[in-house]
Order: sequence, then C-alpha cells, then structure tokens
Amino acid sequence: MKLVVIGCGRVGSAVARDLAEDGWDVTAVDEQEEALARLGSRWAGGFIVGHGMDAEILRRAGVPDADAVVVATDGDNTNLVIGQVVEKRWAVPCVVVRVLDPARADFYSARGMRTICPTQTAISALSAAVRKESKQAEEAQV
Repeated sequence: MKLVVIGCGRVGSAVARDLAEDGWDVTAVDEQEEALARLGSRWAGGFIVGHGMDAEILRRAGVPDADAVVVATDGDNTNLVIGQVVEKRWAVPCVVVRVLDPARADFYSARGMRTICPTQTAISALSAAVRKESKQAEEAQV
C-alpha cells in the first residue's frame, strides 16, 4: 500500500513512521529538508522537499498512485486545499486531513471530507475526564 504524508512535523512524521512500520510504502513531503530528521536515521521511505500545494511536488511524491494521503501541515486552510486537490484531481481512495478548528472540521466533514480534529478530541477527552472525576467525587460523598 502506498501512502503520502504531506507535512512532516510531529504528527505527520509519527503517522509516516507508524504506517511504514506496518509495511506501507511511505513518502513524506515537507517544505523544510530538516524535517527528514523527524523520521529517524533508519527511515527507508521517500522524502520530497517542497510545498504540498505544488502539483508537481505531489506528482513526484506519488500522489497519483497513492492508496492514501494524510495532510498534516501546520495550516488548516493549506490542509483543506491540498485535501480537496488530491480528492478531485487524482481520486485518491483515502484522504485524511488534519483540521484544528472544530467548526471548520465539522463543515468539511459534513461535505464528505475525512477530517481529524485534535482540538475536538482534546475537548471531548477533557470534558469526559472532568465528568468522570466529578461523578466519582459525588459518589464518594454519599
């Protein structure tokens, strides 16, 4: 299976390493050559230096033949545009886009885009933790 990860920061590099360990053929794309270091010294996958909104960079990374693309740059707008281009231009079967703004993630998700919103995940987890602790404290008082 072929995966292209666009954005090789903490999240993108971790996804790239994780799926490469599972046997995926992974190519990472980042504007900064230094991002290659996040993949580790044993990285056997590909790495392309360039902007993920550049169609030629996406071609060189193998997006037209990819089974999946993960878009995890540091900008919601950039991620959403890249995700839409990959979906529409190359019909990649699985495109997953990180979106930090919960309202924006919901908007695009409602229109069929696979979005992951770590902000919403954190809100849900924190609220659930507070509810659980409050319930336990209340039960302990009874």
